[in-house]
Amino acid sequence: MEPALGPAHDLLRWSEALAGIARTGLGFTANLYERERFEEVLKVAAEMQAAATSPSPSAANLVQEWMATVGEGVAGYVTPKAAVGAVVGNDRAEILLVQRADSGVWLYPTGWADIGYSPAEVAVKEVAEETGIHCRPERLIAVLDGLRLGFSRIPLYSLVFHCRLVGGELRAHPLECADVGWFAEDALPVPMAGAARWAPVAFAAIRGEPVDVVFDAPR
Repeated sequence: MEPALGPAHDLLRWSEALAGIARTGLGFTANLYERERFEEVLKVAAEMQAAATSPSPSAANLVQEWMATVGEGVAGYVTPKAAVGAVVGNDRAEILLVQRADSGVWLYPTGWADIGYSPAEVAVKEVAEETGIHCRPERLIAVLDGLRLGFSRIPLYSLVFHCRLVGGELRAHPLECADVGWFAEDALPVPMAGAARWAPVAFAAIRGEPVDVVFDAPR
C-alpha cells in the first residue's frame, strides 16, 4: 500500500519549494526591499505547510527555523539533501527491507549521505548499520525525488544502488528500525514507501536483468 498522496502533499512540496527560493534569495541579496519580500514569501510558505500538516506546526516557528538556516552567498543556496539507498537481494530473489522506527513505513535501507564517504560507501555502511548485512555495490539503478514520491517531508534526492549480498547476519538497528526482513516481490509488507516507482526496477536488478537507471522525468 502506497502512502496517500493528494492536495496536502502538493501543498507541502510547494511550501518547501517556496521556502527554498526565499532562503536562497535572502542569502544573495543585501537589498532591504528584496529581503522584506523574501521574508513575506517565507511566511506564506509556512502557512501553506501548517495547513498541509497534521498535527499542524506553528507557522511562526517554521519561519524562525527557516531564517536560522539562511546563509550568505553560495553557502546560502538552498538545495535538496542527499540520501543513499541500497537494494540488496538474496539467492531466493527476495529484497532486504527495513521498517522505519519513526514512521512504521517499509523501505530498502537508506540514509543521509555522510561527508567523507562516496555514495557507494554510504550504501554499504547503511545496510550494515540498519540490518547487519554486508553487501557490495554493483550499479546505480535509480535517482529519485523523495519529496515528490512521498518518501520524505523534506526535499531530498535519493541515489539507489543495487548491491550484492556477501555476508552478515540479519538484525534490526535498535533505534532506527522497528523490523527488518527478506521479502518476495509478491509478498511485500505494508505500508510501503513509493514501491510502485522503485520495486519493478529493484526486483529486475535482483534477478540479474539489464535495467536502465530510473529517474523522475521533467514535469
